[in-house]
Amino acid sequence: MVIRMSYRLLYPLRTYLITSGDYGSEYNVMTADWVIPLSAKPFILGVSIAPRRYTHTLISKYGEFVVSVPSIKILDDVWIAGSLSGPAKLKVLKLTFSKAVVVKAPIINEALANLECRVIDRRDYGDHTLFVGEVVHTHSKSEAYVDNEPKIDAGFLAHIAWNRFITFSSEELKPRT
Repeated sequence: MVIRMSYRLLYPLRTYLITSGDYGSEYNVMTADWVIPLSAKPFILGVSIAPRRYTHTLISKYGEFVVSVPSIKILDDVWIAGSLSGPAKLKVLKLTFSKAVVVKAPIINEALANLECRVIDRRDYGDHTLFVGEVVHTHSKSEAYVDNEPKIDAGFLAHIAWNRFITFSSEELKPRT
């Protein structure tokens, strides 16, 4: 089997929006599937970003980022944020941004949740950098979460490949054992 695109064997993956920079001056948003929880206490997660991305530049400069959880309702913006590069895309997006509580990167008002992160480590692996961030503040919408548990019908997105996405069904499955 050819290894070139073998990472696609891991799909579908949850899709997120990553904001970076300083909401007061320069900021950006990009779509990312490669986000992973690394620790519960403290709450630490990682996001893998290619160095050629403007978001990579801003995270490197400011040492902060926000992971936003999109829903099916903002799928068009998720696609644009992942297809266009640089800050010019902000003029095309219908998303609204607000000042975060702790970090300088903005939160996305339409997101189901926003996790504010401070970079505590970074490592280059192949053609990407893994930014490791400690979550320093969270926001979530009550229509999507109850006591931090996701509501299955909230419209969470998963990316299959290219421009194909799925959302979760209302049928909850549990193992027989």
